[in-house]
Amino acid sequence: MRANPVEHSAEASNEDSGEAIAKLSRIAFELLEPELRARIATLEEQALRHQTAIDCVSQGVCLFDGAERLILCNRRYAEVYRLAPEQVRPGATLREIVEHRIAAGTYSMGAEDYLALAHSINSGAAAKTWIIDLTDGRRIQVCHQPMPDGGWLATHDDVTELKVARTAMAERISLQTLIDWVPDYLWVKDAESRFVVANRALASDSGRANVSDMIGLTDLDIHAPDDAQTFRAIEQNILSSGQPMIDREESIVDVSGAKKWFLSTKVPVRDDRNGIFGLVGIARDITGRKQADTLREGQSQILRMIASSAPLEEVLERLMLLVESQSTGIHASVLLLDDDGSHLRNGAAPSLAPAYTKAIDGVRIGPRVGSCGTAAFRREAVIVKDIMDDPLWEGIRELPAAHGYRSCWSTPIFSHQGAVLGTFAMYSATVREPSEAETRQIEVATNIAGIAIERKQSEDRIRFLANHDTLTGLPNRALLESRLSQAISNADRQQCWVTVVFVDLDNFKIVNDSLGHNAGDELLKTVSSRMADCVRTTDTVIRLGGDEFIVLFFDQPKRADVISARIQALRAAIATPVHLRGHELSVTSSMGIAIYPGDGADADTLMANADVAMYRAKELGRDNFQFYTPELNAKARRVSLL
Repeated sequence: MRANPVEHSAEASNEDSGEAIAKLSRIAFELLEPELRARIATLEEQALRHQTAIDCVSQGVCLFDGAERLILCNRRYAEVYRLAPEQVRPGATLREIVEHRIAAGTYSMGAEDYLALAHSINSGAAAKTWIIDLTDGRRIQVCHQPMPDGGWLATHDDVTELKVARTAMAERISLQTLIDWVPDYLWVKDAESRFVVANRALASDSGRANVSDMIGLTDLDIHAPDDAQTFRAIEQNILSSGQPMIDREESIVDVSGAKKWFLSTKVPVRDDRNGIFGLVGIARDITGRKQADTLREGQSQILRMIASSAPLEEVLERLMLLVESQSTGIHASVLLLDDDGSHLRNGAAPSLAPAYTKAIDGVRIGPRVGSCGTAAFRREAVIVKDIMDDPLWEGIRELPAAHGYRSCWSTPIFSHQGAVLGTFAMYSATVREPSEAETRQIEVATNIAGIAIERKQSEDRIRFLANHDTLTGLPNRALLESRLSQAISNADRQQCWVTVVFVDLDNFKIVNDSLGHNAGDELLKTVSSRMADCVRTTDTVIRLGGDEFIVLFFDQPKRADVISARIQALRAAIATPVHLRGHELSVTSSMGIAIYPGDGADADTLMANADVAMYRAKELGRDNFQFYTPELNAKARRVSLL
């Protein structure tokens, strides 16, 4: 049969036109600026890379614009629907592609019905996923994501094998209604670690309303990425080795945010020919046991910290973290009663907002001061279910509200003698009261906190008594050498003097003999307090014992008149009359003064020379002060030789 000359002529004309257009395109491209040509070349390279990337995707991918014209797709998209590459070139309309699918036998309904369904889905703003059953028996899962311009991006995944695997598994397991009664997690997965069977317990804790919603998902869909990858690696090892995993402890975070522990067993599933095509797993919740173990271990560790005199801040912080590990959404804190007995100071609050912790530091206790201030005042637990409504938080509820705290349960911390040491509090972002388990945690936490605080107070008291006079509270002889060495070192840096004043009260024995030692003690405490009030915070008043004291003046200017004025003020403060048991007593003092560096280069020499000067003041009739001079030592040596 001979070709029609007209048709042949048209084809030749079309070919000639195509060649002409291509030639014109090449000429136009050559006429462009070099920079523009380079830019076009770069864009072409990027487009090629992008196309290569989506061609590597195992799912069919297609992108349509708002006019339902194909912008791009990958090779897999054509393969899924058995289309030729030229049938899915950019610019093809959805209708054209549907007609090609009908011709290829890869459609699920008539063209008009399919297009009507597509128009309905494409006009929506929400992403959608659905299953298409093709006439050739395959199942295609379509995930549709609308685009702002009215177009859409969709993936097409052949899940026929999943359906077959699900059918095969259904023949080998108990009925769904039976496994849903099992309180443990129970599931079956295929060789790609996709769920083909799951029970109600697993679906519920994974945030799925229906068990069927689990089918086809993987651990990546329901767990954190790191956990999901770990589970997948274990399961792939089971599938490849054929060796089961028995009673392995695993942890997850469920949909509510709670951490749970499970004892998991996973076993490969084999077909009639002993081939592995999936695995079955069961996991028993052991969270309660793990929490109990953690609690016991944590308590033991904290008690060891207390016994080894670890810093109180570290002990309390570890205790708060232990409490928080036992509950979900709890922020624990300890406030310590200040020395004045009327304010609460921050002790530990590792997870409370720093701004909130700072705001409540130093809060005064009282009958209507939040949960903690009220608990310390009442000496009883204060459970506030809703901070926003409770009158105890009136005027200050904006502080916790700013950080999302809605309930606060505070309990006083007592010493073994019943004194309030502070408060322990648990904050929650939800409006509620503590559970029974949390109530037990509060009791344990307050007891341990009380032990830790009392231990710290006892150690502080022992340390204080080792370095301070029990009667007056002044530093004692044990601190004298270190304080004086510190003063000398500082004087060398600052190029100044250090003044050592040896103070001895005149005729103090008469007071003891006439009024008794109790009266003498009261007089000593009064005089000590006056001396301490008369010096700067950088200076030090030390009681050597009896009625003898040392006063160290740090950072003194190199002027004897300034030093004399300070000594005179100290002498006048001591001599001020004291009213004691109906008597007005006036006690004077004799003082000896040695100055560093002129009167000695070390602590022992300065002390000895100040002592010599004090005895000179005694010799001159008491109630005066004397500066050390070398002649005083010479005189003392002559007296000792006699």
